[in-house]
Amino acid sequence: MPQRIAVLTGDVIDSRQVRDRTRLYRLLDDTLAALAARHGGRAERFRGDAFQLALPDPRPAMAVAIALRAALIEHSEAEQRWDARLAVAVGASHWHGERRLTNADDAPFVHSGQGLDTLAEGPARLSLALLDESDDGCLALLVRYLDDLVASWSPYSAEVVRLSLEEARSQQALAEQLGIRQPSVHKRLRVARWPLLADTLAYLGERLANGEDHP
Repeated sequence: MPQRIAVLTGDVIDSRQVRDRTRLYRLLDDTLAALAARHGGRAERFRGDAFQLALPDPRPAMAVAIALRAALIEHSEAEQRWDARLAVAVGASHWHGERRLTNADDAPFVHSGQGLDTLAEGPARLSLALLDESDDGCLALLVRYLDDLVASWSPYSAEVVRLSLEEARSQQALAEQLGIRQPSVHKRLRVARWPLLADTLAYLGERLANGEDHP
């Protein structure tokens, strides 16, 4: 019986220019493993800087995409900003968590890979395809907004967003974890547009869960 899943396919932008690719690959492996474990999914990295992540519950897919990009930006080299192109596809699949992603070839995997190919042809770095509903234009606009928002983050803003996505924490708790003052956390969250980001991701989570029955 097929189930509705999310597939994220991505690659690191300009990875050949990264001086310490060992650190980049370790970061990718650790981040993908943590996200897969947190959401009951499976992740694999291949061809160095390319990767795929499958989630049995599609609801957190866009939050996962943002968290992954935030981790890369946070750990950027001084001379180069790290980021990734990420194509998300949601649809019915026979994939299950024990199955290797390299052997999966049904619709969400195919469309996610095709979405990444399309991203490579233009300036956008994030896309979303819902295979079981028609595009009303609203989703594409929200994804463009998210993409533009992430592109504006400093490593400090990316760090505080990543931590906020991992677990709900008070600003004081974040400040203590980061070793900074609470007003500094507030400023970083404000610059990152955290309230709008959180509300947008919550709305997208509902859309991805409900398909054509979205509110």
